[in-house]
Amino acid sequence: MKTIVFTGGGSAGHVTPNLALMHKLKQQGWDVKYIGSATGIEKEIINREGVPFYPISSGKLRRYFDLKNIKDPFKVMKGVYESYRLLKRLKPAIVFSKGGFVSVPVVLGSRMNNIPVIIHESDMTPGLANKISIPFATKVCVTFPESLSHIKGGKSVLTGLPIREHISCGKASRALQLCDFHTQKPVILVMGGSLGSQVLNQAVRANLGRLLPQFQIVHLCGKGNVSDEHLSTRGYKQFEYLNEELPDVLAMTDLVISRAGATSIFEFLGLEKPMLLIPLSRQASRGDQILNAASFQKAGYADVIQEEDLSPDRLADQVEALYKNREIYKAAMQSRNESDAVAAIVKLIETHSHSL
Repeated sequence: MKTIVFTGGGSAGHVTPNLALMHKLKQQGWDVKYIGSATGIEKEIINREGVPFYPISSGKLRRYFDLKNIKDPFKVMKGVYESYRLLKRLKPAIVFSKGGFVSVPVVLGSRMNNIPVIIHESDMTPGLANKISIPFATKVCVTFPESLSHIKGGKSVLTGLPIREHISCGKASRALQLCDFHTQKPVILVMGGSLGSQVLNQAVRANLGRLLPQFQIVHLCGKGNVSDEHLSTRGYKQFEYLNEELPDVLAMTDLVISRAGATSIFEFLGLEKPMLLIPLSRQASRGDQILNAASFQKAGYADVIQEEDLSPDRLADQVEALYKNREIYKAAMQSRNESDAVAAIVKLIETHSHSL
């Protein structure tokens, strides 16, 4: 039996694509392990999957000045040593990295053990962790065709983004019961990413008076962000985060208001859900979500509001327009050239893994 080690963390977007691959590889007889941060969101997600999880020390890689930048390089070096020792003991045939700051020590530890590494980049341009890791990778899987030009050395392969199979198996009837909704009004799903978004939360709540007469709204608002003021508002259901229930809620959903993280928007695309995307601003990010949103808007899958242009009236106006034109967006999604990212990546893993 071959062993594969996965890594990636810091946000759900750096973990959930791994789940689709892990399930497929386990079906094919692989022994699956995971290396991640002891305090990151990945630990909770992977523990639910029943996959052995090995925590390492990790420091955040920042593009800005912070006093933590002084001590975090030592955490990274400790993580490299821990990864080296772990990988030497686990003896994987290959390592698969989804990025995030915890992945860098694992990639470097793999190189020190002469273990092949495949990296996946969800966004159009590589994040800082993947930029550091790419020189040590055997292959780099990318999601957007535009990304191929950003990866040097002939390593890049256009695979698309692995989508969890169960995400399309939800039942709307269960979600209607969960949210105490009915079938007479369409449903909007609001998602601000795994950590939530104060900007989206405030904009949506400021619009409830205008939107609720036309729509029902289920709002994933992030940990600690549930509004006590709106707990009894009819037609408006809040959750910090959803896991097992998310496929049901997606099956019930007619429109999505969301940030533009690649993992989420490709899942919405696979389910043919028209989207209103509000990407993170360049002040709060490296601009990757702005590029993701622009690509989806150009393809006809989504409408976009830049965060600096967001206002209650603008949000409500574009939600109403999106719903009115929803069939146009669905037709664009249905006409795309769909590829099986899981199959493509599994084939790469099998091709480049060490024979044991």
